[in-house]
Amino acid sequence: MAAGDPSAAATSDAPATSSSAASYPDRLRGALAALSQACDSGVSDASEAATFTVSDVLAAAAAMSTEADDGSDGGDVSAAASVSEELLREVHNFLSCPSANQMATDALSLVLPIPVAKLGAQTGGCGDIAAAILKFFVTNCSPRDMLSILCEALDAPMELPNFSSSFVLLLNALAEVLTLIQRRHIEQVLVVLPAVLKVMCATVSECDEEHGKAVVDLFNAAHGIGNAIQEMCTAMVNKNKEDLCAILGLYSLQNIALVSRSRQQDILCVCGSVVLQHFRFLKFSGFTYVGLLTGSDVTAATNKLYKEDDADFLEWFSFAMDGAMLTVVSAYMYDDMSKYAGEELELALKEVQGNHMKKWEAINMLKYVLSSINYPWIIKSQGINLLLSLAGENHVQEINNHVDFSSYAPRIFATLKAIESVMMAAPEALMRKKAFAALKKVISMVPSSQRFDILQALVNNSMSSSLTAILLDLVREEILRETRQAENDRVESDGFQDHGELPAWASHALELVELILRPPQGGPPCLPDHGDQVISALNLLRFILIIDSRDQEYCSRKRLCTRCTRSG
Repeated sequence: MAAGDPSAAATSDAPATSSSAASYPDRLRGALAALSQACDSGVSDASEAATFTVSDVLAAAAAMSTEADDGSDGGDVSAAASVSEELLREVHNFLSCPSANQMATDALSLVLPIPVAKLGAQTGGCGDIAAAILKFFVTNCSPRDMLSILCEALDAPMELPNFSSSFVLLLNALAEVLTLIQRRHIEQVLVVLPAVLKVMCATVSECDEEHGKAVVDLFNAAHGIGNAIQEMCTAMVNKNKEDLCAILGLYSLQNIALVSRSRQQDILCVCGSVVLQHFRFLKFSGFTYVGLLTGSDVTAATNKLYKEDDADFLEWFSFAMDGAMLTVVSAYMYDDMSKYAGEELELALKEVQGNHMKKWEAINMLKYVLSSINYPWIIKSQGINLLLSLAGENHVQEINNHVDFSSYAPRIFATLKAIESVMMAAPEALMRKKAFAALKKVISMVPSSQRFDILQALVNNSMSSSLTAILLDLVREEILRETRQAENDRVESDGFQDHGELPAWASHALELVELILRPPQGGPPCLPDHGDQVISALNLLRFILIIDSRDQEYCSRKRLCTRCTRSG
């Protein structure tokens, strides 16, 4: 059978083994010769058939190499890698030959990126030769065509983590293509980034410790995409530049979130430098530490890009808010970031601490990190430290008592639930203690007129008896605070205040006591499962009764003194 015969492609679909590896170079050379002859003669059907034969030979060789790596066919890994390298050299020599036909180059560029990238994932010199082939296509074919071809290659099914290195090759080629685009830059970026981020998300979630180095290479390749977009930005003006900078900023935040989710030791060693690389893109795009702390820069970038037609595009930046807060937290974790942040971060923290609403925005931003199960505890611990720093020691509890806080309540509730998750699940006692301190501090910052509503919502949504008990203890502390305040007011007014009723907090607290001791579903509390919250509820009831009896005794004494004064 002739190597250039279309039927030759069918034979390559058969299961490949290392024993048949020696036939691949001969078949490839025959297919390339047939392609060259068909292109020179202008026979399109023959050139198309030969092109697919070349692709099928390489694809079969890649499958054989993968089986050898997995040990599924007992093949020799080094022999398979040697064959892969020989095949790639044949393709590269064919393309770079001075007499190469552009028609053949264009035809191969349509079908070879995937099998070439797969073969490039093998050991030895395969990666360098595969990169050279892809670069040849990029520099000798239409950039816009290659952009579409490479994006389709990224979207092709490849089994992770075996082909992580293949994605690196494709991303590096894609970065080179982006620098060659001359017009409609934003349109091209809108096509590229979803394909890139899809690969990044899949790789981070599926790669194990063994493939950590490949993940590091992937983040370096993603940084190359960012460099290409930044180069585009420098050549643009006005609104187009603003929009592209916004895209670059969101892309960087998404990558910061993704690298922070990685658990491989190789990634942990370079995480600080990866964050720093993307933070430089953020600075270039106009993002500031204040805007990252409060999330305002992320919101502004999203609003700038939002159009109904592009709604799906923005979904690829779903971790942008996470990335904004992680960028700030990273400054406390990594020397690279702390040196680069310097005084700028400290000034931003002071500005946020000095503005009550910005402080709330920053505190609420932390829920994205604290509530996620995807970030390691060291990051959450630094997040709690940042929260305590933002809240400060001398916050004013009643500063906004006259302001309607209802619009903030849902976000505050979500933040408190995130803090609760750390408080209950953190592996270290010190971290749980810090989380509890943060919970109390944030609750105390809520205006007292609406503080009970927040606590009541937390109790109603608690899934843990011990957590409910802790929350009821906080309610008791609030009643004690209110009672002492009432006593101080009474002293200042020389005792001329009526104390015939329970403090407002105590009256509300009775509702919580009833909720625990008389569950809505009926029957008595479930013991011993709910023992902690029942004991706490009984202690709260006892505390309220003591306050009530003390106030009643005070009122009786006051009435007696009044009668004695009148009779005298």
